[in-house]
Amino acid sequence: MKFIGIDLGWKSQPSGLCCLEWSDNQLHILDIDRKESIADILTWIDSYVLPGESAIIAVDAPTIIPNTTGSRLPDKLTHKHFGKYHAGCYPANLSLPFAERTVNFGLELETRGFVHAPTIEPQKPGRYQIEVFPHPAIVHLFGLERILKYKKGRLNERRLELSKLQNYILDILPTLKPPLAFDRTSPHPPITPSPHLFILLEIPTAGAALKAAEDKLDSLICAYVGAHWWYWGEQRNLVLGDRTTGYIVIPQRM
Repeated sequence: MKFIGIDLGWKSQPSGLCCLEWSDNQLHILDIDRKESIADILTWIDSYVLPGESAIIAVDAPTIIPNTTGSRLPDKLTHKHFGKYHAGCYPANLSLPFAERTVNFGLELETRGFVHAPTIEPQKPGRYQIEVFPHPAIVHLFGLERILKYKKGRLNERRLELSKLQNYILDILPTLKPPLAFDRTSPHPPITPSPHLFILLEIPTAGAALKAAEDKLDSLICAYVGAHWWYWGEQRNLVLGDRTTGYIVIPQRM
């Protein structure tokens, strides 16, 4: 079973991509990368998940938007449940410029057999897609009192917050279920050698490079949330919304 995390660029900016694989009762990193066009993202997915192969694709973007104006139900629920952590999400509606791109991405995944999974039978193989949101996931997975503010602010402050995220990932995700392995001798190398493997990632100091690192770490969180959803289902995850309203899957607080 594979788990693809997509920190989708809502407009035309690059997207962070991560692929994890479940093997030997652990999650192993196959690759972390970044692509710009939707066509390149889909080609990357196809290179890791062959036709008929089981996988969950966890996307940080509104791939179901039924409303023409205002906010979706799951958007409102993030503010209700996670506003105190500063983790409410942006409103999504069909009138906004990004809507066509994000909705069409979900439809492209459906043509590849990845069905929306706001409910799931834990650890059942299949081809699924879900919407996720890294900020509340990070708060719950790592037991934080507020989000890590690595997206806005002074460059040195963002870098410090992103370094905290990397440390939480390295220190805590291997201790959870499902555990994420960080071994340099993994028997599951990427399809092609890549300098973007998480264990080799250093938090840069330049602005553009920092944004690239942010996208990659977000994509890893997305992939892990997909694995957590598959492993536990509703036993240890929250689902805000449903297939009709749009939905967001968030791990319960550890």
